[in-house]
Amino acid sequence: MPLTSPRRAALSAQVIEELRRQITSGAWPVGSRIPTEPELVEQLGVARNTVREAVRALAHNGLLDIRQGSGTFVAATSELAGVMQRRFADAATRDVAELRSTLEAEGARLAARRRTEEDVERLEALLERREAAWDSGDVGRFVEADATLHLAVVEASHNEVLTALYADLGAVVRDFLRSDVGDELRPEEHLDHSRMLAAIRDRDEAAAAAEAASHAWHCRGTSGPE
Repeated sequence: MPLTSPRRAALSAQVIEELRRQITSGAWPVGSRIPTEPELVEQLGVARNTVREAVRALAHNGLLDIRQGSGTFVAATSELAGVMQRRFADAATRDVAELRSTLEAEGARLAARRRTEEDVERLEALLERREAAWDSGDVGRFVEADATLHLAVVEASHNEVLTALYADLGAVVRDFLRSDVGDELRPEEHLDHSRMLAAIRDRDEAAAAAEAASHAWHCRGTSGPE
């Protein structure tokens, strides 16, 4: 819908909010290219300078990545996610593994306590998708499927704050997982996630937490907690 009424807020702020909504709703997924400047001008019914200002503001906040000659791409789903991605870009693998272990273990523990039957069905479907992605040999597809499964486990904790924090860390997790996997999926490095899901299904909090924590440490460059 064209944004034609600046009465309640500055028009540029309205454009920023509309672009942010497209990002946070998933209409523009992370990694996707957003519509071109002329397309946004036509869609929103505002001046080119207003669109440009909004895009630059979201790029400054870390949600968008402006690539000269290629377009503008979604870099993160929230300002905090963008900050985390920049802040932890050069973090030590061990440090990221420790953070993942802490968040994912607690998420799995709470999921085992609070999961619904719908949660279990969703997790099982995502596990199947993860295994299919592994079998395909497509690294990018596997990384996305694996990260989506782990996020779903945390979501099954039904703790909104923990889920939001982990979701904002998602880009960091994907970057490190992609770096760890490398250019190919090696059979000897496949991790069985079925035990974690079984523990969640059986409401075994200790086993669910232990399985989730162990996954975070299964990457090159880490040797487990000291």
